[in-house]
Amino acid sequence: MQMIGPTKVTVTYNRPTARGRALFGGIIRYGDTWNPGADEATAIEFSRAVLFGEQPLPAGKYSVWVTPHPQPTDWTFILSKAADVSHTPYPEGRDALRLQVRPMNAPHIEALALYFPAADSASAMLRLHWGETMVEIPIANTPPQ
Repeated sequence: MQMIGPTKVTVTYNRPTARGRALFGGIIRYGDTWNPGADEATAIEFSRAVLFGEQPLPAGKYSVWVTPHPQPTDWTFILSKAADVSHTPYPEGRDALRLQVRPMNAPHIEALALYFPAADSASAMLRLHWGETMVEIPIANTPPQ
């Protein structure tokens, strides 16, 4: 959970481990839409409307999906309105938004992690990190109307 000013952001997921396996391009095939987690689909919930990757997103709960591609091609990061679902299959036709995100090389992390390395009262950075790959998505409070 992370507070961004008055906005509560809650990420719920199970953490698969690498166990020496090739991850992206291996057990997670390039071009396939994948839920970053295990068992139930990873979910993210916002208590207020936000800008997620600079796109407006209403308050609510969403499942998280990612379509990885070989670097340097961007990945597609998807939030689905189908929040309480299994980690397979991807619930087509229920997208709340799609973003293009650039994967980066990072130090190895054994268990999949979704975390906030930076946050203040106006914004935060959400990081998805597994193996030696990570992506970052900025989240910001929407300006008052």
